[in-house]
Amino acid sequence: MGLVTLATEPLPVIPRACGSDAPALTLLALRSKAVWGYDAAFIAACRDELTLTADDLERHPTYLLQGQDGPIGHYQLRLRERIADVWHCFVAPETLRAGFGRRLWQHLEHTARAAGATRLEVDSDPHAEGFYLAMGMSRRGAAPSGSIPGRMLPRLVKAL
Repeated sequence: MGLVTLATEPLPVIPRACGSDAPALTLLALRSKAVWGYDAAFIAACRDELTLTADDLERHPTYLLQGQDGPIGHYQLRLRERIADVWHCFVAPETLRAGFGRRLWQHLEHTARAAGATRLEVDSDPHAEGFYLAMGMSRRGAAPSGSIPGRMLPRLVKAL
């Protein structure tokens, strides 16, 4: 699949994911993480954290961008009180810089507000921090990686 652009593709539909989408969304997350040049050992260490299950998709708001050949992006929120933690936010590597991340983010913010959240939080991959900052988030320190001992991730927040 070549680069997907907004100029030649219709705007994507963003339905809620269902349990049967879990394997495809997990593969998408792993491919997306690997785009930053991480080696196979690093990706293997992240596998558990990036794996989505049918139960995850039922319990937590998870939405996917559907392309012509399957999902090209997805996000998952974990809601606690009035905070929405951005647990997953990925687009397919071949769609980077095509506007799909921004479209997905707009939907994510709408979903979080509709659920009563007044704040977004994310522990970002360092390579994705620029995207989150462009979406209006601010850095508020660092948080330990859930996959790599000793690795610290940018902690980002945004008031809704």
